[in-house]
Amino acid sequence: MSGDGAYAPADRSASRESSGDARVDAALGRLDELAGRPVAEHVEIFEDVHQRLQDVLVSADQEGEPA
Repeated sequence: MSGDGAYAPADRSASRESSGDARVDAALGRLDELAGRPVAEHVEIFEDVHQRLQDVLVSADQEGEPA
């Protein structure tokens, strides 16, 4: 943090471990965009991440269903 009181968020993408699923990693990667956006735009990103993660869960359920 600088001495002028400005907040500089850490780069989370470098420290984030892979989930093992590229779709989940891509969804979580959108969270890195929050730092550069006004708070009013955060909801759109959160909703997109939420929808992407829900889609992954639905597809996992469908893949696991017996034939």
